[in-house]
Amino acid sequence: MTGIGKPTTWCEWQSLPGRWHPTPEVLAETLDGGQSFRWHQTDGIWTGVWAGNIAQLCLRDGALHWRAPASLQSTVASALPLCLGLDRDWTALTDSLPWRSDAHLAACIAAFPGLRILRQPFGETLLGFLCSATKQIVQIKQMVALLAKKHGAIICRAGPLTPPSGGISNAARQFHRLPRWDELARVSEKELRACLLGFRAGYIHRTARFLAARPGWLEETESLPYAAAKARLLELPGVGEKVADCVLLFGAAKLEAFPVDTWVLKSLARRYGLDGWKPAPVAHFGRTHFGPLAGLAQQHLFAWERKHGGR
Repeated sequence: MTGIGKPTTWCEWQSLPGRWHPTPEVLAETLDGGQSFRWHQTDGIWTGVWAGNIAQLCLRDGALHWRAPASLQSTVASALPLCLGLDRDWTALTDSLPWRSDAHLAACIAAFPGLRILRQPFGETLLGFLCSATKQIVQIKQMVALLAKKHGAIICRAGPLTPPSGGISNAARQFHRLPRWDELARVSEKELRACLLGFRAGYIHRTARFLAARPGWLEETESLPYAAAKARLLELPGVGEKVADCVLLFGAAKLEAFPVDTWVLKSLARRYGLDGWKPAPVAHFGRTHFGPLAGLAQQHLFAWERKHGGR
């Protein structure tokens, strides 16, 4: 780690390898549409922090460019493509969805071309979604940021944050990683509540103690097939069907997971005639109708409903 001494500079902007050329709307939906809670946009620059990595993204002439603190450049160069799913052919995956026989899914895909699923650290994804109960994305991001600031180690200080087109430089910023679960096990529930977690502090406190008593449990869970991994996650305090599916979809790349939240319930009630259905049968319908890539279909349905659901 660079520590809290002299700030590190940012490396030069570089084009991102791969064939992903998202629109600004699709980039925003991917980074800030509920998959992750540690990407923030300022002046057209997206800054993300995960697993000790810090990266910035911007769109220039329709292409994605990235940079990182100079001290982390080589690490981020390897980690960022995996985080963004650049190792997978999302065009082919999306084309294999049943959009040819599903007009609404076809409209959702057309509205957000190139939307993909991030691949995030499993433990961090679990922590983020344990904060999510009855909260909006902006509130979850606030809680996660406080957890990192109060209980996560410093990665580095980096600055100035100058937009690629020029503009006013900001002061150097101090970046913290999220606390690991073994670190959270040493944090009291009262201290967790100071991060605006409310009743969620109890879930995180008890989950941390559960995991501390079972070394390797998370890694083993991540490696299991979808159904077995979900059954294990449901053993954790505060983890229900939706949270388990979110963790498996966004933190373990298990694309058969089909999280059902309010937006997805609305979508399937209005567009697929499932009015009055409970979340569990809706999830079963989603996995059956959309197939082994149901989670990718879910993200398109979710994005479309949030933008057009009132129509």
